[in-house]
Amino acid sequence: MASSTKRVAIVTGAAQGIGRGIAQRLAKDGLHLGLFDLPNCKESLEELASSLREEFGTKVVTVYGDVSVEDDVRRSVDTVVHELGELYAMIANAGICCWCELHETSTDLVDKLLDVNIKGVFFCYKYAAMQLIKQGKGGRIVGATSIVGKRGSRGQSVYSATKFAVRGLTQSAAMDYGKYGITVNAYAPGAVDTPLLWKVDEDRCAHEGLPQGTWRNSVMKQYDNSLGRAGQPEDIAKAVSFLVSDDAAFITGQSLTVDGGKHFD
Repeated sequence: MASSTKRVAIVTGAAQGIGRGIAQRLAKDGLHLGLFDLPNCKESLEELASSLREEFGTKVVTVYGDVSVEDDVRRSVDTVVHELGELYAMIANAGICCWCELHETSTDLVDKLLDVNIKGVFFCYKYAAMQLIKQGKGGRIVGATSIVGKRGSRGQSVYSATKFAVRGLTQSAAMDYGKYGITVNAYAPGAVDTPLLWKVDEDRCAHEGLPQGTWRNSVMKQYDNSLGRAGQPEDIAKAVSFLVSDDAAFITGQSLTVDGGKHFD
């Protein structure tokens, strides 16, 4: 980071996968962190927090809740600011995924995807923006879209729709908050070797009558992109590190594709 002042970032969905990778990278970059995840992730999140304190000297606050619950997100921002000081960046990473053809998708599943992937990102953007505007010093807001938020994918109709929505939310928020010196961007990963990918494998193999792990193993061995491999959490974390840095001060409203060269804008 170009600034000598310790900045504070919140990372949602930080206990595992991409969120964990982002937290590790931002700690390495010198930021202090508010880590947010579900109560059932407490053991993993506390272990991560402890490791970041020990390795990087990071000040870490852990907050538990659900991003789809507005009061939980509001409380997370208030708690982190109270414990660590002014907010600099919100990383709205938390999300869920499924593999289910459109006509087989239940209304309950649609509601859950909309609640977490759209409302959850909206709440994070909203309360981060309110805090950053109040502080009057600019800042960074970053959300999680996907390559299927740029191009639809078989078996992911509703998930894809939620990720398209994050792109629209990001573009519009960038125009709302530019006057405050706040940039709003998103990252659009391809397949990344995380529990989210394993969940897609579980759903898809069950649908197609395949042994669990078949689809994931094929992805990991022969991924169809320019680099010939699936992503790792640290690949996405590097992109987020850039988006929150001073070097990205003139970039806003963008959804940065990080997929090893599978799709091109």
